[in-house]
This record gives sequence, structure tokens and C-alpha cells, in this order.
Amino acid sequence: MRRWLFLAALLLPTAGHAAGTLRFGLDFDPDFLDPARSTSYIERVVATSMCDQLLGLNAKLEYEPQLATAWEWSDDHLALTVHLRAGVQFQDGAPFDAEAVKANLERYRNAPYSARRSELKPVIGEDVIDPLTIRIRLSAPYAPLLSLLANRPGEMLSPRILVLSPDAIAAHIVCAGPFSFVERVAQDHITLQRFPGYWNAANVSLDRIEFRIMTDSTVRLVNLQSGQLDIANRMAPTDLPAVLANKQLTVATQPSIGFEMLSFNLARGPQADTPFAHDVRVREAFAKAIDREGINQAVFDGKFVPSNQTEAPGSHWWDTAHPVPKRDLAGAKALLAAAGVPHPKLTLSVVNNPVEVQVGEVIQSMVNEAGFEVELRKGESVSQTAAATNGDYQANMVIWSGRPDPDGNISSWMRCGAPLNWTGWCSPALDAALDKGAAESTDAGRMAAYHEAENLWMAQIAYMPLYHFTWFWGLSNKVAGFNPRPDGLFRPIGVSIKP
Repeated sequence: MRRWLFLAALLLPTAGHAAGTLRFGLDFDPDFLDPARSTSYIERVVATSMCDQLLGLNAKLEYEPQLATAWEWSDDHLALTVHLRAGVQFQDGAPFDAEAVKANLERYRNAPYSARRSELKPVIGEDVIDPLTIRIRLSAPYAPLLSLLANRPGEMLSPRILVLSPDAIAAHIVCAGPFSFVERVAQDHITLQRFPGYWNAANVSLDRIEFRIMTDSTVRLVNLQSGQLDIANRMAPTDLPAVLANKQLTVATQPSIGFEMLSFNLARGPQADTPFAHDVRVREAFAKAIDREGINQAVFDGKFVPSNQTEAPGSHWWDTAHPVPKRDLAGAKALLAAAGVPHPKLTLSVVNNPVEVQVGEVIQSMVNEAGFEVELRKGESVSQTAAATNGDYQANMVIWSGRPDPDGNISSWMRCGAPLNWTGWCSPALDAALDKGAAESTDAGRMAAYHEAENLWMAQIAYMPLYHFTWFWGLSNKVAGFNPRPDGLFRPIGVSIKP
């Protein structure tokens, strides 16, 4: 298999490497190149090169100025005043100002196709104070707003394209960022070129970025070794020794706030007519049959962090009341017997790349020992996401790149009607706990609310976190200035490449 992959890699296009061009190997093909519609983490890896946000994140995940230079809350925390950077223009020459920000936020909040509507539900309006000042008004205090402005809802698109159809916007996105869109060929590549009118152009050294879609980690490795890639995203831990043994290559690493989890369809269409949806004891048995540390050792050489929460073990928001459970095969069998389904069947959807498939196969083998019959449904990432969005799945293995605010790691998935709540599970009590956490101004108050929410969703097991990542990037020694971040996103500012 590895020999075939090596030959396949050598057959990939080997066009001349233009000076100043960075070739970046992606592990998935993004869904929509539009922050209003995308739910794919890999879209953000591309977007951070095209689209600045109102707020940035530094290496410690602290908020810092980007398109906004300053911001302050009102005394009652019902309004956030944002001061915008002067002299910024979009890649089509349109000026960046408060009116543009208002137009973008209104689209995120109101467009029927926007996946950001639930995130911005507490926002009730925007007031243009002057060309470089905007006030965002809230229905209730909402601490996660800053995190959102450092994420997709903070990405500003040119108002000239906001009047276009959703597909036209995604086909040629226009932002206020360092690189402008050139072309996209699905499942093959995305090309960007340097935008000379960028406000921070003095710190941009690259002329061009070519994102090349290579879903197989071994193909990314071979292309990195042969000089066809300058950076390989999400290297498999098992490939690291080969990178480290090559004097022309190096590895950048960073502990991650991102995680992988299973999502179970509990209430959406015919695919929810399973023992998993009908009886929580079946889901409990499935959880007991899984050995998270075993997955970590078998697939990731022990380099990832087994986890059962949306927050990483030992991190600030981690709940010590819910330690990572050990495998309990006898307990799993007992629960299945009590539920009256000793051999439940389940179809588990996984992205068709070797690492994700291997995780699925390890889970398949583990739970089989308890009596489960699991069939893997393999497919490329965009089609798998579309199927899950439409309720066409029984269980799905999904990646989340993580958010610095705990609300962002729960609400997008678990709120009633949230864009990523593919399960159909709805708990008003959970929503109330999340509302409480978002409205709290003290760290202790927020902590208590999110732990309350955690107790609720963990009891239902609509979702099952498996592990938190460690990010690994393979780098050519020609690359300088690459700074890994816990969110796994690539920032091109300060990055250069030798000829």
C-alpha cells in the first residue's frame, strides 16, 4: 500500500516552483469558502490567509487587535463598542469601515443560509457611531461575543459581494486580508496571491500560496520529502520519525484545543430508528466498550490526549469531576443485556483518509468485543458533512478545531437547533445552562454554568469526545517564521520561504 501511495504521489503535478510561492498540503477539501456557511475546520486554515477578523488571537489564545484596534463593554455589558483600523481596504478596493462591518454582521445574523445565526442570536443590532466606530447591541450580556469576533463572525467580506448569491460569494470570496483568492479546483487545489493593498503588507513576504488537497497523510509525507510541498498539515504521528530523520525537514508541534468526537443521530429521520437513539443504555455501553488510551497508542503512538470532554484534560475549563473513563467491557455487556439488545448494529461515518479510517477500525474492533456490530461508511469530508447536516447518518466521527471560550466548544454542537446539532437532541435545560454561562461576568460563575451544561450532555451521550489532538506540521527547512498555534490555523504573516 505504501509503495502504491509513493508512486501515486510522484504522479502529482510537479509544475515549477515559483519564487515566493508556498505549497501547503491540506488534509481535507474545505466545504464553502464563505464564513457564513462553512462548518469545516479546514476552511478556516485557508481563510486565515485571505480574511482578517475584527479580533485576532495570539499564541496564548488571548484577544489582540486585527481589523479592530480597541473595544470596550458598556457598564451593563449590553453593548460592545468596537474601534476599527483606519486605512484598510478590501481586496476589490472597497473601503473597510463601520458600514461594512454592519453589513457583514447583519448577513451573519439574518441570512437564511447563515450557520452563524444561532451564535449571534443575542445580538439585536449594530449602530454606526462614525466611519471607524460601531456599537454592537445585545439582548443580554454575552461574554462569548469576543470569541466570535475572533472567529468566522469576525471575518469581514467586501460589501460589494454581499449582494450576490451565496454560491457566487463562495466562488470568489473577497476579504480584507493578506492574500486574495485566485482559483479553486475541488479536491485538488486552492490558489491565493498576495494582496498589495493589505494594511499590514510590510509583514507579508510570500507572493503566492498554493493549498494542495492531499487527504492521505502518507501522500503528504512523500510530497514533503520529495520537495513538492513546503508545509504538510496534520502529519500523522506515525510519520514523524521519517520527517525527523530527514535533514531537509523539521516538525512544528503544538498542544491543541481541537478534538475528535462521535455524534449520534437521535431524532432526525429514518436513520435515527436505531437502538442507539431509543435507549441511552446502548450509548452508555458503547462508551464503556471504547478504550480511549488504546486508540491513542494504536493510532497516534501515544502522542494525543485521551479525553471525554470538549475541554482538554488539565486545561482551565476542564471538569475534574468527570475524569477520562477506563474501558469497562463487562459493564458494556451488562448494559446491553439490560437494554435487551445484545448485538446492536450501527453505521459509523468516517472521512476516507487512512488515519480517520484506522480510528474507525479500532473502535469497530473494540466495541465488537462487547457485542456491537459496526459498519464503517467511508466518504470524503464535504459529502460526509452534507449527509450529517441532512440527518443522513447514524453515527459520525467529526473534528472540531476548538475555541478559546468554552461556549464555542458546546453551543455550536448541542444547543437546540444549532447549525452543527446534527443529532436532533434538544435540551432546554442545557440551553438555559449555556445562557447562564454566557451571561456571567465572573470566571467562577461561568465555570459553574458550563459544568452544569456538561453534566446534562454527558448524561445523554448524544456526543462522545474521544481525544484532543496534538498538532504536527511537517516543514521544509526553506520555510522560516512559521508559528504554530493551539487552534491549528496557519497564519502567513511573517512566514517566508527561501528559493
